[in-house]
Amino acid sequence: QVHLVESGGGLVQPGGSLTLSCVSSASILETNFMGWYRQAPGKERELVAGITNYGSRNYADSVKGRFTISRDDNGRTLYLQMNSLKSEDTAVYYCKYAPRYWGQGTQVTVSS
Repeated sequence: QVHLVESGGGLVQPGGSLTLSCVSSASILETNFMGWYRQAPGKERELVAGITNYGSRNYADSVKGRFTISRDDNGRTLYLQMNSLKSEDTAVYYCKYAPRYWGQGTQVTVSS
């Protein structure tokens, strides 16, 4: 069993920045994939950014150039740096420890 706890969400104005954190009870280097997902009201959950155990990263087209996924050297914390936030980034953000472990989510609201 892997427990994940996200934090760092909140209310931010358009153009602002937030950094999300996901602390894992198990080493994130032991899974082949960690990802940040988001789900907006009335929409399906979507992959925002992912990182493999080898360090390969991928991003949704909608966030490329604005979001950066990274991990701590201790192998326990996953981050999502979000810059130039837009109203359409408003959602609950979840981290996932492949293949099936999810955090509880953290709300990100982008509004003036």
